[in-house]
Amino acid sequence: MKNIFANLFRGLFGKKEMCILVVGLDTAGKTTILYKLKLGEIMTTILITGFKNTQGLFVVDSNDQERVYEAREKLMWMLAEDELRAAVLLNKQDLPNAMHAAEITDKLGLPLLHRNQSIQATCATSGDGLYEGLDWLSNQLRNQS
Repeated sequence: MKNIFANLFRGLFGKKEMCILVVGLDTAGKTTILYKLKLGEIMTTILITGFKNTQGLFVVDSNDQERVYEAREKLMWMLAEDELRAAVLLNKQDLPNAMHAAEITDKLGLPLLHRNQSIQATCATSGDGLYEGLDWLSNQLRNQS
């Protein structure tokens, strides 16, 4: 099977160059998501100084109940930037003790933001839900143009 996700990216985003920031606490599943998407590019970790012209994927470990408020703090810091649009990926939904999407959404304080963001339950190992989060980012880019 050819690289479905790379083809999806090309189909969604075309030739337009963009910066997508993948952020989340350690062990949230960021690397697994990138490998699942198989972008074919070297991914680097950089110090973030601003989010101008940046779209974001914020990955939350749905199974890590002890650190959900730490994730909330990082997400709020990220969403404080007006220009940033973020899809929040609630990863590891396949695990038996994973919190449901509605519970995590409340704990992250997302209903209080009154902001345009996507909240998507995902499983990086199977790819479930990844397309929907990327589709939302694609639509945000189209609407900005």
